[in-house]
Amino acid sequence: MAEGLGRLRAFVRAMALGGAERRYRRAVLRSGLFDRAFYRGAYPGLNPIYRRFPENHFIVHGEGMGYRPNPDFVPHDYLRLNPDVAAAGLRPFLHFVTIGHAEGRPMRDVSPKEVLPAIEMPVLRLDPARAKAEQAIVVHVFYPDLWPEFRSILRGIEVGYDLFVTLTWRGEESDRLKALIQKDFPRATVVAVPNRGRDILPFLHLVNAGVLDGYRAVAKLHSKKSPHRVDGDQWRRHLIRGILPENGLATRLAAFLADDQAGIWVADGQHFKGAAWWGSNLACARQLLARIEVGVEAEALAFPAGSIYWLKPLVVGLLKSLRLTPQMFEEEAGQLDGTLAHAVERALGYLAASAGLQVRQASEVVARPAAQRVRPRLVSAFYLPQFHPVPENDAWWGRGYTEWRAAIAAPSCYAGHLQPMLPADLGFYDLRATEVMGAQAALARQAGVDAFCVYHYWFDGRQVLDAPLRGLLRRPEVEFPFYLCWANESWRRNWDGLSGEVLLNQSYAPGFEAALAENLARYMRDPRYLRPDGRRPRLMIYRPEDLPDPAANVARLRDALRGLGVGEVELGAVSFHIAGPQVVVADVFDFWVEMPPHGLVTAEDYLFGGPQGNRMPVPVSAGFRGLVYDYARVAARAVSPEYRAGLPANTIAGIMPGWDNTARRGMAAHIAYGAHPGSFRVWLRALMREGLAGSYRQELFINAWNEWGEKAVMEPSQTFGDLCLQVLAEATMAENMHRATAAGDGGQSMPRWATA
Repeated sequence: MAEGLGRLRAFVRAMALGGAERRYRRAVLRSGLFDRAFYRGAYPGLNPIYRRFPENHFIVHGEGMGYRPNPDFVPHDYLRLNPDVAAAGLRPFLHFVTIGHAEGRPMRDVSPKEVLPAIEMPVLRLDPARAKAEQAIVVHVFYPDLWPEFRSILRGIEVGYDLFVTLTWRGEESDRLKALIQKDFPRATVVAVPNRGRDILPFLHLVNAGVLDGYRAVAKLHSKKSPHRVDGDQWRRHLIRGILPENGLATRLAAFLADDQAGIWVADGQHFKGAAWWGSNLACARQLLARIEVGVEAEALAFPAGSIYWLKPLVVGLLKSLRLTPQMFEEEAGQLDGTLAHAVERALGYLAASAGLQVRQASEVVARPAAQRVRPRLVSAFYLPQFHPVPENDAWWGRGYTEWRAAIAAPSCYAGHLQPMLPADLGFYDLRATEVMGAQAALARQAGVDAFCVYHYWFDGRQVLDAPLRGLLRRPEVEFPFYLCWANESWRRNWDGLSGEVLLNQSYAPGFEAALAENLARYMRDPRYLRPDGRRPRLMIYRPEDLPDPAANVARLRDALRGLGVGEVELGAVSFHIAGPQVVVADVFDFWVEMPPHGLVTAEDYLFGGPQGNRMPVPVSAGFRGLVYDYARVAARAVSPEYRAGLPANTIAGIMPGWDNTARRGMAAHIAYGAHPGSFRVWLRALMREGLAGSYRQELFINAWNEWGEKAVMEPSQTFGDLCLQVLAEATMAENMHRATAAGDGGQSMPRWATA
């Protein structure tokens, strides 16, 4: 009741202005000099009534507290610079809007302020293999006199952490402070940074350097005085203690980490929602988020205010993927709103939401029941063995050609287009080096990928792109679990396998089944070849509809493999999106595989190139004649009951991290807009709720591991790092952890599917 009465009194005071106050308000509104958006953004603690009528708050409270009605007017400066106004006891902004503005009176003190030494942003290089705690805490110190307060807080933290401190460079004073910090915390990483981008750029500098990779959570603090607020010290302490409570941090942090819907943790009262909080930052935030194809609905604004919070690794990684550089941040000039740093603060909420993650306030960080989701029992990923030169590609595309050449040359088709997409950890590899395949398998295993489904290019006895697997068969010590998918479509010059000049024809000569079986058998005898049920080697056919007589061809292929001593084979096929010359009865195969985007994209999903015209949220390049569709809409359709009911009963659920064949088709590309690790997580978790339970053997199939020419890749990229692998690891974590710890063998115990 008391709270309700308080709100009522606040409403009455806000609306029931006295006569002089009403005249003041009319003068302010007539002048057009009061910036509502700025005031709301600069002073986020306004109650809802005052947020609706911010000029009332300024007149009743704000002016006396030194609040600014616009970025350029400082009430206390105005009185100091205009002593006649002060002597007359006049209200500064009222005088300015009625007289002072016309007279050109100074609005703020523009005398030279403290000029901090100019330095370059330091280069950070830390050993990625160094011992790490599970958490990292980052502190930016602009005000050196606040360090003792932070030292006291940090010394009382009950969980293990690695400390990173950035100092605004002030010459010798910073050297002394750095020595003091390292004396207090000998293992801390302390770096001096230029006075630019407030606390945001120093934090992003650590993020971009990769020094915050690999932590389960990262806390960000800064020496916040907020001199434009009379309650600056109280607010700072509330923000810090909201995420670093004096008691119970370990329990709270465990609850935050276990909450798979939480991405950000802030103090109570700091989760700001609604378009009224944009201030002057909407346009900048929209441009910022377009860099990774995250859309902005203005009314959906929800972000952690105060810039003090805990972040989950995926949110840190998405911040990194924005690739913001120091040159993008404005010079410091006392701005209270409208800078890139302010836009990043608001964009953070959209980054989390794009991954299906929420902002939790301190009182909401509590133990929650685990979400009911089905985890995959076996994860496969399509694997392209193309990345090495062969005579055929030399002849057709130029000497030494591999798909890396196309990937590097992919053009940008619209503002913010994420092309070219280039490899990171594994580099521009050559698959003739079998060690590369071992490195790929190690990355895959850590994320929960159990086997690669390798495309097998066999054309009536002629085999191409087989050097990687031939090398693998000679290296039994290289761990690379695999099985084959016979890519039985003809090769054509326009890459789609459906039209254009035929480069390599699939003719299905009489007796091809026996010849194919003999070719396959040598791979199936390898101990690394996948047998999901422990008995039958698995084989897939990419285009069963292209077979001249699918049922008869499959039967003869099975017989031929039995005759070679291979035994029974678990035979599957891709559920393709375009009908072939033959109709295939579903039970010809043991299973089918979904292969997004095949069969999922409809005209309703087109953002460009469809019947609804151009609906792209960003400008499209002149000359682009391809198709762009909405990744999120396709993902939603993939888990819809209507779509899944139309699949064969024995279908393996499929997913794609992205799709963009610009590298192959240039300005005629087909592109999934909005595909990034966050939206991949949303699709994957929806599939775990709605699709995996009905998937064949409860399996998951990923398109693809390394289709760089189609930007369907799980491998680490220069844009997103290993975030897609992190997302997949989260989905398979229980089983991976069991294999690595319960068996006590470093992750080499029986895989999930061995006991299926």
